[in-house]
Amino acid sequence: MKKKHLPLLLASMAAMSNQGANAQDSTVVMGEVRISAERAAGPLLSNRVLTSVDLLGADKVEDKNVMNSWELVGQLPGVQLTETRMGAESGKATFRAFNGEGYINGIKVLIDGIPSNVNSGNQRFIDMIFPLEIDYIEVVRGTNDPRYGLHNIGGNINFGTRQGGNYTNSRLTLGSYDTREVQFAVGREEGNLAQNYFIASQQSDEYRGSGSEKYSIGGKWFVTSADKAVKAGLVVRAYKHDAGEPGFLTAAELASDRRQWPAKNGNDRSERDMRHASVHLDWQITPDAFFSNRIYYNSYDDDRRVTFTSNPAGSAPRQRRIWDERQVGYLGNLTWRASELVTLDGGINAEQQDNRYRRMRFSYAMPTDFGAPVLVQNDDTYSLDNVGAYLQAIIRPSASLKIVPGWRADKFSGDSTLMAGGSARLQDYGWIRQPKLSMVYSPATDISVYANWGRTFQVLTGSGAPAYVAPGQATFDASINTGKELGVKFKPAPRTEMRLAVWRQDATGEVANMPATGTTVGLGETRRQGVDLQVSGQVNDRLDVWASHSLQKAEVLKAFTAAGTSLAGKEVFSTPRHISTAGVEYRASSSLRFGLQGRGQGSYFIDSPNEQGKFGGFVLFDASLRYRLSERASIDVQVKNLANRRYEYAWYDNFFWPGAQAQPMFSSGPGRSAFLSLNYSL
Repeated sequence: MKKKHLPLLLASMAAMSNQGANAQDSTVVMGEVRISAERAAGPLLSNRVLTSVDLLGADKVEDKNVMNSWELVGQLPGVQLTETRMGAESGKATFRAFNGEGYINGIKVLIDGIPSNVNSGNQRFIDMIFPLEIDYIEVVRGTNDPRYGLHNIGGNINFGTRQGGNYTNSRLTLGSYDTREVQFAVGREEGNLAQNYFIASQQSDEYRGSGSEKYSIGGKWFVTSADKAVKAGLVVRAYKHDAGEPGFLTAAELASDRRQWPAKNGNDRSERDMRHASVHLDWQITPDAFFSNRIYYNSYDDDRRVTFTSNPAGSAPRQRRIWDERQVGYLGNLTWRASELVTLDGGINAEQQDNRYRRMRFSYAMPTDFGAPVLVQNDDTYSLDNVGAYLQAIIRPSASLKIVPGWRADKFSGDSTLMAGGSARLQDYGWIRQPKLSMVYSPATDISVYANWGRTFQVLTGSGAPAYVAPGQATFDASINTGKELGVKFKPAPRTEMRLAVWRQDATGEVANMPATGTTVGLGETRRQGVDLQVSGQVNDRLDVWASHSLQKAEVLKAFTAAGTSLAGKEVFSTPRHISTAGVEYRASSSLRFGLQGRGQGSYFIDSPNEQGKFGGFVLFDASLRYRLSERASIDVQVKNLANRRYEYAWYDNFFWPGAQAQPMFSSGPGRSAFLSLNYSL
């Protein structure tokens, strides 16, 4: 437990315990979250300002066996996991009917509040952190959060890692597919100095035998002044991942052997290195004014060799893609509690990216020889500069009502030097203005009604056109998303919590943009809408249950194919119509605990015209057992995909299989697997 923090031990999806919190809070919490109570000083907590927030506590994270930490977010309601499982290019977590294909990267990712998306918006920096290092995961849904701009289209995910405290925790895991994992976390806090260290390694043959080997190391050092008014700190992390890519399978290959690693992919690999460093400075200027500063550096180096098909015609399906990205940024935030009725919160951000992208094509071979390219398609150097600012007011006209108006504006600039010669400038979007409004009304202690409205934006990414335009080329406006939500959180029965919300998000000029392939497809006007239902309860002192069901739809309102066919009324590809979770936890004694969790999603269209059928639906169950051997030691047994269901990720390959040969391609999900972990703490 963290030192000098008031722990809030919250059962799954439990509400804050006092009436004031109920009046101003629509947050759903799963597990034990080590956060401070509402304070008269310090930074504002997201769940005390925003209206559609989920928190996943450390105890729901640290004992999970996952190949990648983005999988942990799948425990939360309405979250779609896109499991590509191609080496280091493993997948991502999305919600609010944004899919994980990489074309429309609509979810902002942060680690300890630091922006952690790569240039395209993909979520690769998540891989740097492991479960034992995570203190909580916070998901903010919708368009009403003014704190972030770039990639914050449908909401954001913040991974909070451990800071301060006194602990020594270790976890050793052995499991299916020759999986071996070690995690080691240390925290030391004495006087004004707090130190945290983390190291982890993971090796696995993986389900299809392609192999994966990853390492992560990190440290935090924070110093607090004698009067506790100033805190300064340094955070560093390094990560390395080498993995084989087993390749996508045709329907015939999947039916023949879903675990195969075809010969055509024998030389396919991912080699990824990532680094992070950040300097933090917090200053409690007065009892009512708090100033926060963050300066950060992120680097991302990726070398991916991939063969998409065994079709010998042309070099397009055999590629090597090399990314070198550098981000330097600043975040500043000032919170002023002007009175009991009004709190003002504002901030500025600046980020400068220096990036390089190289893409090479190779001759047909079995397996592909990535020695000498027959064509260098990209060797581009490009920059992206972003400045933004926001202001919001938290107005409490009464104990039962909270109103939060907000405003944000962002501006972008940059240049690209292209391999073919010459340069191009980033699309000039001007200042992108984003008004916001939220409110929560609590007519009684056990009920909160909330609503929000806001605008977010999408801008093009990548190294060439149309993100960067030479003189005479077409220009694009930013795609503006306008979202609205209405919800209620209440207690239908003692020791039971429920939240129900309806939402809609409309976009102008949405673009499906894939920088890795240079593919940009205009989707035009789109609409995403849905209903989210979450419920949990304590049946008795030993048994907890929870469930969620999200209905959603993403459709095109106005757009045309290249052939001129209207896409109006068609569903946005790779977006399931429903996502569900359920779980039960039984504490047989103080030493023994059983758990069963399930998640499922509907099938989805894999092409824009919705002509190729639906794929990708599944229902999966995981079982777990924890037995405490002593005060310091425990063992975990986890069985994933308990029923050994067959499921797979699917996409439509009309890029590398031309014309009538275009077909669905698949990445098979793991079958039943078992893991045994030993936890030891000092």
